[in-house]
Amino acid sequence: MNRVAIIQPGYMPWLGFFELMSSSDIFVIYDDVQFDKNGWRNRNRIKTPQGAQWLTVPVLTKGRDKPGNNEILIKGRYWEKKHLKAIKQNYARAGYFDDIFSILAECIEPGAGRLIDIDLRIITAVKEYLGIGAEILLSSSMGIQSDEKQTRIIDICRSLRATHYYNGEAGKKLYSGEDFKKNGIILEFQEYRHPVYRQLYGDFISHLSVIDLLFNEGKRSLGIINSGRNIT
Repeated sequence: MNRVAIIQPGYMPWLGFFELMSSSDIFVIYDDVQFDKNGWRNRNRIKTPQGAQWLTVPVLTKGRDKPGNNEILIKGRYWEKKHLKAIKQNYARAGYFDDIFSILAECIEPGAGRLIDIDLRIITAVKEYLGIGAEILLSSSMGIQSDEKQTRIIDICRSLRATHYYNGEAGKKLYSGEDFKKNGIILEFQEYRHPVYRQLYGDFISHLSVIDLLFNEGKRSLGIINSGRNIT
């Protein structure tokens, strides 16, 4: 088996992102498709005593014609200090604060030019902390020229000699299992069952950034992430 997952980058992604990675042999960051300004590329949520709070990286999109994820520039300065301050204020009491905060502080450096660079730093640091063995590739490095969405995904999978393509649940509306089968690829979908874990501040809130889990559970986090695995 050679299972491939292909997913757009995200800022401090949620648990399901890392389950996709953990379940794959090759994990492709889809960095050369159009940036979704209302998506998760430059924002995510942490938990506070008042509930979930957004952390958003300011980016430049005005006047740009359909820029790709790897073309998005960060706008302005000082957002780094605001994010680290918010994280410190809300997780200082967490059991694994020192370990995780030091990792994030190294990733969220002042003066970064592109959003993708910040996203990749955090994704790679979390991967290494959790001990996930998947190989990470950037789609922009692969030389795939196809424009049609499904054809491009199939071409990426074929170039990597994938036997299985593992996709998020939303892909059920986009992709045909028969078309993948014709190319010798089994199409699989993630139907993630979000686990409950220890959190600060009262009732459990799901679908936060993975850092909420890491601060509270440390090295146990990968087992918790994978406990929600459900592949169909």
